[in-house]
Amino acid sequence: MHRQYLTTSLLRHSLTCKPHRPSPPPKMPLRLPRFLSTPKRFLANPRHLPVTWAQIARFHRTATMASPNDLETPPRCYADFCLVPVGTGKVSVAEEVAAVQRLLKASGLKYTMHSAGTTVEGSWDEVMKVIGQAHTVVHREGVHRVQTSMRVGTRTDKAQTAEDKVKRVGDLLSKGE
Repeated sequence: MHRQYLTTSLLRHSLTCKPHRPSPPPKMPLRLPRFLSTPKRFLANPRHLPVTWAQIARFHRTATMASPNDLETPPRCYADFCLVPVGTGKVSVAEEVAAVQRLLKASGLKYTMHSAGTTVEGSWDEVMKVIGQAHTVVHREGVHRVQTSMRVGTRTDKAQTAEDKVKRVGDLLSKGE
């Protein structure tokens, strides 16, 4: 009974109503995407120039095709890190810093200690490994929590040490005096 009522109701409705035709889509003016229609005020800065489809495709291809396992780390880096023991109950961290300095000396990597941390140079893997080992050394000193702030720099166009960078600035300063 219920099925017959629905069928009859639908048949009656289809005979009394006009057939449904979808309305045509509204005519929209053809516009370029925002990143291709750059206002002239930005053209003075080369970073804001319009992007070509080839550049978009190249970026997308390199961003999506590279698996993390396929990427290699940079051959050399320098890292400036500041290791802070947390919750020791004392103000001085000299003992922990001395333990880390002994580790760095034993590692054979080039390093420079300064008042706010240490700069260490070498291959990416060696530098990251020794910073991780520094955490382990401090934990073995009885510290349960260690925080490290780190800045890492890499350069691929030429080999340059942290000492070279400081020397370059010193040379510029001596010329200006």
